[in-house]
Amino acid sequence: MNKKDIKKVVLAYSGGLDTSIIIPWLKENYNNCEVIAVSGNVGQADELEGLEEKALKTGASKLYIEDLTEEFVNDYIIPTVKAGALYEEYMLGTSFARPRNCKEDR
Repeated sequence: MNKKDIKKVVLAYSGGLDTSIIIPWLKENYNNCEVIAVSGNVGQADELEGLEEKALKTGASKLYIEDLTEEFVNDYIIPTVKAGALYEEYMLGTSFARPRNCKEDR
């Protein structure tokens, strides 16, 4: 496929540096294609605030935020905890709780 044939790109978007700078790069390198950003809400709450504005400012035409919390809990968190998954001697489930615990400290 020729770069000029690409009219639209859907980008998994976090709002971090990498996904923010890739939007103008995609537009520049793929014939000013439309970039649609998509983010998954897995319970990160206030981290999603301002995400649409940021995506649009960097050149995305739209931002979709999909609610993936139920799928994330059922398909990832629960099986991880049930399996007793460890990372460097800590239950891997501990890392799932970190964003929530940090939020309480604010």
